[in-house]
Amino acid sequence: MRIEMPGFIKPQLATLKSKAPNGGQWLHEIKYDGYRVQVHLNRGRKKVFTRNGLDWTKRFTEIAGALAIQGEAIIDGEVVVVHEGRTNFSELQAELAAGRQGRLVYYAFDLLWRNGDLRKLPQIERKQLLSDLLGENDIELPVLFSEHLIGDGQKMFEHAAKLNWEGIISKRADAAYRSERSENWLKIKAVQNGKFPVVGFVKDPSGVAALYLGKKEGNELVYMGKVGTGWSRTVSSQIRKQLDTVVSPKSKLTKPIRKPKATWVEPQFYADVEYRDITSEGLLRASSFKGLSRK
Repeated sequence: MRIEMPGFIKPQLATLKSKAPNGGQWLHEIKYDGYRVQVHLNRGRKKVFTRNGLDWTKRFTEIAGALAIQGEAIIDGEVVVVHEGRTNFSELQAELAAGRQGRLVYYAFDLLWRNGDLRKLPQIERKQLLSDLLGENDIELPVLFSEHLIGDGQKMFEHAAKLNWEGIISKRADAAYRSERSENWLKIKAVQNGKFPVVGFVKDPSGVAALYLGKKEGNELVYMGKVGTGWSRTVSSQIRKQLDTVVSPKSKLTKPIRKPKATWVEPQFYADVEYRDITSEGLLRASSFKGLSRK
């Protein structure tokens, strides 16, 4: 008797930890900064779901098209855009907003179904089956198998941090797939995230060249440094349009700083920023823009 292939499966999620685990029972993968995506292949019919189960098949037709596999399969993975050697979420958003797919890459990292349910199998076996499936069917770009290392997670994490990657995911080699957040998958991030009020910007012809950021400390608004990367040209001009609506004649920082190129603004918008750490002067180090939201 043939078991009916399920619809969308709630994804397994990782628990945030500050240190990577060691030992042969763990496998370590790169943490990709993209959209979690589940691909369903059902005897020629293809569907692509987001992590919340939305049907985004139309947005990812090229990825679905590249997965020319007979029979039934459910693959778990992440859609990314690689920009300057690392996955870049803001570039991915710009690509999707423009309705383009040319730069999208799908890193496949788990196989939940192959003509039957595989979720109870150990992680390491599911990955081997996935690798075999992609290899036997000559699956090529934009689909890639997400490689892993076994053993010393901390060493891989330090390597990932040096290369400015987002971090690593460590997975228990012997664990089944469970549709929940658990300690069988751990994420160790090389970067931190924060939301900071935008206090000013530097213009460039079509948008912004940099944003000046602050931080509320009690009643004071203190300077936290600037962010000048992480946006596409389109996003840059969108930021400029929004900030032009809140321009202020002078800085709103409690202790003014001298920035001759600055256009100061009312701190009405918050920049979502990824950064490596905070310097001894209290400024963000290696910061990258992720998004802008209204207070």
